[in-house]
Amino acid sequence: MNRSVDELADRLRAISEEIADLAIDSLRESLRRGESKRPASERSLTQARRAVEKAEHLLRSMETTSTDE
Repeated sequence: MNRSVDELADRLRAISEEIADLAIDSLRESLRRGESKRPASERSLTQARRAVEKAEHLLRSMETTSTDE
């Protein structure tokens, strides 16, 4: 089970990085259009990225807990 949990956590990290890239693209596009406010899409992407990062952290802490027992 540890290996599959570790692999899933690694995939979540990669997804988090992809979401971060999309958020940056959203900010760049907003700046290119001359907007001064953070776009709603960037806020949503950042919220999604944080949720994915939290899931990754929980999986990794679960792994640590199971190896401590």
